[in-house]
Amino acid sequence: MKIAQGLIVLVTGLCLSSAFAQHTAEQTKEDIARHRAMATAHGQAAQCLESGKKEDVCLKELQAACKGLAIGKYCGMRHQH
Repeated sequence: MKIAQGLIVLVTGLCLSSAFAQHTAEQTKEDIARHRAMATAHGQAAQCLESGKKEDVCLKELQAACKGLAIGKYCGMRHQH
């Protein structure tokens, strides 16, 4: 029983330490560039909606602009509705 508890503590510690690992300077620069690209894509999606295009059209444009940048079909951001 104590061995199992010790393993759980060890595995939990390893998972937590990897979750909070520091990025290298290059990884940080890449993250910044990705965030800027996602922000640009979201700005373009807002302009698309403002122009009167339907939401599904603007979503497809957003998905194309965000391909390879973010996780999910909403480019890393999901609305309440």
